[in-house]
Amino acid sequence: MGTSTKRGVLDQVSTAIKSSQIWRSIFRHGYPDTPLNQSLIMMGNVFLHLHPVKVSRQAMRITYTWCLGGISFFLFLVLTITGVFLMFYYIPADQTAYGNIQTIQSAIAFGSIVRNMHRWAAHLMVISVSLHMIRVFYHGAYKPPREFNWVIGVTLFLLTLLLSFTGYLLPWDQIGVLAIQVGSNMANYAPVVGDAVHRILIGGIDQYPTQNTLIRFYTLHVLFLPLVAAVLMAVHFWRIRKDGGEAGPPPPAIHDAEMREPNETRELVGTR
Repeated sequence: MGTSTKRGVLDQVSTAIKSSQIWRSIFRHGYPDTPLNQSLIMMGNVFLHLHPVKVSRQAMRITYTWCLGGISFFLFLVLTITGVFLMFYYIPADQTAYGNIQTIQSAIAFGSIVRNMHRWAAHLMVISVSLHMIRVFYHGAYKPPREFNWVIGVTLFLLTLLLSFTGYLLPWDQIGVLAIQVGSNMANYAPVVGDAVHRILIGGIDQYPTQNTLIRFYTLHVLFLPLVAAVLMAVHFWRIRKDGGEAGPPPPAIHDAEMREPNETRELVGTR
């Protein structure tokens, strides 16, 4: 008797919640118990809309994808969360930047852990994105109709390298300053636009990183590059959906199919 009473109360509460204006403004369609409601919910939800309609079972094998795309996106989220934490205590000034890093590591609660998480996640993201590109190229997943998404992926790979490059200067230690000096001087060897690119990176005509260089790299690292990467990631995921999900494993070679055909014929003859 008590159980039925509790169920009656829960049903009433559930009905009241689902019939409320707040619930109906968020969930505009019924429970996904029919193909129509499932399609409407998929099309009306920004997160579910990024999921492909159909996914090949072979393409979702761990031994095929190694989850490298998902790992790269997860590391990007880790970098975003830890980066926001570090922004509360870091000031992009050449006189105080190095001291801010030392304060974060020694005087801020969980500062050393968060900073190390940010640094190692950056290294791991470069590795995972590189392996993801190699996997896609090896399996020929860049071929039509996925050539547009391949270009987006290459752009994301370059943005990942630029994010790592711009973040290397922010601690303003000796190794970071010298590395950025070498990297920016390499731009001088680019034809036609080399001098202009070098001035844009350094922030003037100086040959060494200055306060202008630090503020430019900081702006690129925390605002411009992450924003562009986030937009391209959304396009990348959307394109995967439109292309029918992950690219499946390549078909077997002709000689492999011919080797299997006699065995399959013998099996069919044996069953008769």
